[in-house]
Amino acid sequence: MKLHRRSCFVALLAAAALLAGCAVTRPVGPAPTPEARVALTPTGALRVGVYAGSPTSLVVDKHGRNAGVAHDLGKELARWLNSPFELVEFNRIAEVIEAMKAGQIDFTLTNATEARARDVDFTLPLVSLELGYLAPPGSKLRNANEIDRAGLRVGVSEGSTSQGLLSRTHRQAQVVPVSSLKAAIEQLRLGQLDVFATNKGILHEMADSLPGARVLEGRWGLEKLAIAIPKGRQAALPYLSQFALSVRRDGTLQSATERAGLRGTVEPAFR
Repeated sequence: MKLHRRSCFVALLAAAALLAGCAVTRPVGPAPTPEARVALTPTGALRVGVYAGSPTSLVVDKHGRNAGVAHDLGKELARWLNSPFELVEFNRIAEVIEAMKAGQIDFTLTNATEARARDVDFTLPLVSLELGYLAPPGSKLRNANEIDRAGLRVGVSEGSTSQGLLSRTHRQAQVVPVSSLKAAIEQLRLGQLDVFATNKGILHEMADSLPGARVLEGRWGLEKLAIAIPKGRQAALPYLSQFALSVRRDGTLQSATERAGLRGTVEPAFR
């Protein structure tokens, strides 16, 4: 009887170890064609472009480790490709796009607008985010529909899609380009901006760094975030589309958004 119990115990331990191994080991995606590999990693490494302060791109999680949807998806694609992962940091998304146009990075996640599609190629959208405004502590503003009024200063990231769109649609408010998200927080703190406009994922992250700041109710639009690669690398698109569908279906995308603390998403973000 003792031998039987010991055998069962050993068997249970072996089964537990096997299950634990399965829990942490995700299957690797299909091998790319040689053409797709060269298109995605022309230098031998996957160079992922990010900008700090946005949970859609690069933030630090509660354990002090790098997180962000672009960061995590880039690491996952590098794992699929069995290639080195190289993180390339910038101050704002406009700089990421310029680096991609110059062939200095291979992968990022950004708003898939028609204007931006002239500069980069996109996969299907992966994340939908509300666009809104962040008001500083003490502001009497409550809703997004209160913003377009004379004398009101609306901060935007310099070179962003928010700058282009709001400059065209705001008839009275002054649109003020800002060099970085860190600078925007400081200008809100000093009263140099009345609100800052971008997607709500970034706005909630900024609000955490500015006690008393508030993301206003309502929205002025939606962002459709998709994986972007440089123009001229069409050989990579079928493989990258397969990757995008896989991470959306297998929970990798949802895990990345949760780890980054991304807020402001709307359905159908993970269908």
